[in-house]
Amino acid sequence: MELDPQDMTSVINRIRRAQGQLGGVLRMLEEGRECEDVVTQLAAVSRALDRAGFAIVATGLQQCLANGDGVDGLDTKKMEKLFLSLA
Repeated sequence: MELDPQDMTSVINRIRRAQGQLGGVLRMLEEGRECEDVVTQLAAVSRALDRAGFAIVATGLQQCLANGDGVDGLDTKKMEKLFLSLA
C-alpha cells in the first residue's frame, strides 16, 4: 500500500521535530550534560517516532478500508507485523 503524501503531512512534521530533538540530544552529549536531561530528551524522541509509526500504520489501514479493499483485502499478518515492529 502506498501512502498519500498529503495524508502524511502531520507525520512528516512530527518526524522533522523528532529529528531536531535528536540533534539536541547529540549536542547535549557533546556538551557533557546531565544524564537525566539527556535520557529525558531521548525518551521524547522515541515517543515521537513511535507515534509517527502508529499514525503511518493507522493511515494505511484507513486507506485500505476506504479504497474498498475491506477487511478481507487486508493482509492481517502483515499489518500485525507492522504494529508489533513498533512495540
